[in-house]
Parts: sequence; C-alpha cells; structure tokens
Amino acid sequence: MESTFETVQERAVLVGLNADCFRQDQTATDETIEELEALLETAGGFCTGKVLQNRHAPDPHSFIGEGKALEVKMLAEATQSTMVVFDNELSPGNIRALEEIIGLTVLDRSALILDIFAQRAKTKEGRLQVELAQYKYLLPRLSGMGKSLSRQGGGIGTRGPGETKLESDRRHIRERIARLEQELEQVRHVRGVQRERRMKNSVPVVAIVGYTNAGKSTLLNQLTDAGIPANNRLFDTLDTTSRQLTVSENLDVILTDTVGFVAKLPHHLVNAFHATLEELEYADLLLHVIDSADENREQHIAVVDKLIDQLAKPGIPVLRCYNKADLVQKTDIPIGEDVVAISAATGAGMEQLLAAIEKALGQSYHHVVVRLPYSMGGMVETLHSSAQVKNVEYTAEGIEVETVVDPILFGRIRHYVIKEC
Repeated sequence: MESTFETVQERAVLVGLNADCFRQDQTATDETIEELEALLETAGGFCTGKVLQNRHAPDPHSFIGEGKALEVKMLAEATQSTMVVFDNELSPGNIRALEEIIGLTVLDRSALILDIFAQRAKTKEGRLQVELAQYKYLLPRLSGMGKSLSRQGGGIGTRGPGETKLESDRRHIRERIARLEQELEQVRHVRGVQRERRMKNSVPVVAIVGYTNAGKSTLLNQLTDAGIPANNRLFDTLDTTSRQLTVSENLDVILTDTVGFVAKLPHHLVNAFHATLEELEYADLLLHVIDSADENREQHIAVVDKLIDQLAKPGIPVLRCYNKADLVQKTDIPIGEDVVAISAATGAGMEQLLAAIEKALGQSYHHVVVRLPYSMGGMVETLHSSAQVKNVEYTAEGIEVETVVDPILFGRIRHYVIKEC
C-alpha cells in the first residue's frame, strides 16, 4: 500500500466537539485542535479554519448538528477548502451524513494519523503494521466513506486501498488482515529470538519512550551515533531502532527507540504496532523523554504515563529525562532521584543520564574477579552465556574470571570471589 503525493496542498477546516458526556480522551479542546493542526501540517496539509462546537451530547446523525455542519460548509467554501478533519473519532454514519451536508471529504483524527503513518513507514515491518491498521480502520466504515474512498491514492486520507477493492470484496479484506497478522507474528517471533539472545547474554534493554516530537531520536543519536534522521515534526520515527550503549565499564545495554505517543492515539494503531511496542513489555528500564519547553507538558506526560501503564510490565523503573532543558529556567524542571535534565541536541546532561541509568540498572550487578577450581569448568561456560566476561586466565591455583554478574549468579559464585572491582 504505497503512499502517493499530490502537488496540490490539501486545505482543511478543522472541527472538534466538546461534549459534556465525553471522557477527557474523547473530547476536543483548543489544545487538541492545535495538535490536530500540527498533525495536518505533518501530513502535508494546510489549516484554513477551526471550529470548536460545545454540546451536551453529539448529534446521533451529523455529530455536531446540522446547523453547525452547514456553518462548516460555508466556512469551507469561503476558504476554498478541500476537506474537513474532525478532532474526534467519527462513526461511519457520521461520516456519510457530514459528507452529504458539507459536500467535501470528511476525515477524523484516526484517519489523519493513519495517513501520516502510511507516509512515514520505511521498513517492511512498519509498512505491514500501517497496512493492517488501515484495513482494520476502514473495514467497519465502508458504507459511510463514499467520498473518502472514491479518490484513490491522491491526497490526505487516501494513501491506502481503493474503493473497488474495499467495497467489492469484504472477504478479501478479512483475508488480507489475516495474512498481515500472520506476517507480523513472524516478525514477533524473530524479535523474540533476538530478545532471548540478549537475555541469555544478560544485556539489559532500555527503551526510550515519550510524546511525539519530544526528542527521542535525537537522544538515541547523541548517545550512540545511530544516525537516525531527527526532524522537528510529529511521528518522525515509526520504525524501531536498537543500538548497543556502553553505560560504564560495568554495564552495557541495548537502547531502543520507539514510536512517539500522542493524545487519543487510535486503539487499532496501538494494536497494530504491538510488534514494535511490545519492546516495552520486556524492557528493564524506560527513559521517558519530556519536552521541557512544551506548553502542554503536564498533559503530555499524563498521556505517556497512561500508555506506559498499559504496555509496560508492572513495576518497571522509569527515568524522566527533561529534554531541551537549556530552553527553560532551572526552576521549571522538577527535582528527584528519577529525574534528569538534559539537552539531547547539545549533549548537556549526558554524563548525569548515564550515571542515572547505571544506578537504576547496575546497582544490583557485581563486577568481580573469581577463582574457580578446574572442576568447575562448566561455570565458565555459564558466565560466558549468562554474564559479561571481561577476562579469563588459567593459573596454577584455578581459573580466574573477571566478570559482571547479576544477583542470582553472584549468589552461586560469591564464595570464589577474590576481588571486587
């Protein structure tokens, strides 16, 4: 499902409904519509106007009410807009009714995010995940997306399967979904084998998480020279990148970048990107990268914390990295054991960050030299497979091994320790 680009920039009116009956993650506010504008620009569009409607409950037919929909229609005509994008998630019936009233393509926030993902996915795994999410999004909406599907592969919201394939054969879509899920299961299997190898080699995994555009890729580049493009735009990283990082002479880790989170991230996207996000389940430490200068910093921290609770294993340590600390006052950054102020762009605070990582991960590890009797030659193999072995010497007194071991292995060899490093 390739992305194609139009030379004509889409012009969109942005609409949101703030309803009393909505949960906080369902409703639209001035802040979420501002973020929607940033998403639109990321997709290659231009905002021509914004409408925020307040109601007790959504209209079951046209969502914002026919009168307000007609106002949106007039605004769209006056600004020569080509589409309308809603900050809320719309039902198929809502989409059909709104397109009949307004006379333009109507998309919701989920469709816009999917379009961005379709543009950005570069690896086979990323493209598979995007395609799966697109099909799962479109399947229940076929009857309500007439205009949206009639323009195949053109502008925003059409970088996906065309009308003929979708409407002529629902079974084809379900079969395609099943095949995509099988292919992604193979990806998970390969990732699982790689993970088992890392665990066998006793290399901790540190996953970088955070709100989109907080500076995660910049941090990975700063620490590991990964060479990942790090641009000032939303969802710049979709495909997971992992690099080895030497934290200290006692500790090496695998540092993994992840897709950025965003408010109201569609659940089918979270599900589709499980093959990427499952790294959070197996990580030993999370680095929560926070944009210190973000006006909506606290709300975005709450979004990420909620997704961490959903995706990461219970009790995992989280180190909060207040990035772009050079752009704010020192008093604007909290103080705490699990807090580090950094600038990923300049490299400021990296030594403190490495020290904090070692404290969170390495405090339970032991760097020792042991002298094993030759009768325990099997333990040398165990250390090679399950610990970090730095040096081995065969002496008259026994086998001397310099190693970094976890608490379990340390308990098995503590009686043979001749030196603590």
